[in-house]
Amino acid sequence: MSGGQGSTVAGLLQEVRSRFAAADLDDPTTEARILVGGLLHLSSTELVTRGSDAVLPGIVEQARTAIGRRLNHEPIHRILGEREFYGLPLRLSPATLEPRPDTEILVDTMLPHVRRLESEVGNVHILDIGTGTGAICLALLHECPEATGVGSDISSEALETARGNAERNGLAARFTTVHGSWFEAIHERFHVIVSNPPYIASSVISTLAPEVKDFDPPAALDGGLDGLDAYRAIAKDAARFLHPNGMLGVEIGYDQRETVTSVFEGAGFLLLEAVRDYGRNDRVLVFEFRH
Repeated sequence: MSGGQGSTVAGLLQEVRSRFAAADLDDPTTEARILVGGLLHLSSTELVTRGSDAVLPGIVEQARTAIGRRLNHEPIHRILGEREFYGLPLRLSPATLEPRPDTEILVDTMLPHVRRLESEVGNVHILDIGTGTGAICLALLHECPEATGVGSDISSEALETARGNAERNGLAARFTTVHGSWFEAIHERFHVIVSNPPYIASSVISTLAPEVKDFDPPAALDGGLDGLDAYRAIAKDAARFLHPNGMLGVEIGYDQRETVTSVFEGAGFLLLEAVRDYGRNDRVLVFEFRH
């Protein structure tokens, strides 16, 4: 690498892109933009309009270190330490799943239900089981200014991350956290329960891309032998923690619509809605409890 290269925004972008392309990354151009934009705090547009701006040597070093981490399969957003979800900047930590665009579909799907309940009951109370970064609950709270939410998780480090994200996005007054597994630490009722639980069968974990299996926390991925452990745990107790007109929404794996539906139907729930993701795979199921 020549000393001069990388000393401007455009030069650095070019250097990162060519290293990523040489390593056969799927989308070197986009990844280079996200990385350099993240390090320099510049938007995609600014990367172009400020291409001739000088870049400090310290940032060039950071970028080169980051290239090494990315070529070692660490995802770009983990390297940057944050990712945007539903318009909110969220910090990531080793104890949290990196929120994916597919999970925004759970927020999209639940919003109309939250708004309808809001018009019926006033302030809607939301529980996010296995909250991780807080992504799902915080997105719903941000869209529904009257709502309050609780994020539960078995990882205290994840809860610390979620609280920090609530603070950062001005939502701390309406968001609390609870440390525990499933419903063991929950002692109140909710209008809406949401979860993106671990749903990958244990035997499949080792076949996942290194970006996922080496960097997402195993507890957030492993759904047990058949991938359905989390859904069984949620379905078994959820009704006791839902208000009579309450709703429950979960993210699922692409091939789990029928099995997850039968788990919830077996516990007295009724499937209201099944929604697909951008790849046309089943991704979100919404249930209500038959009283």
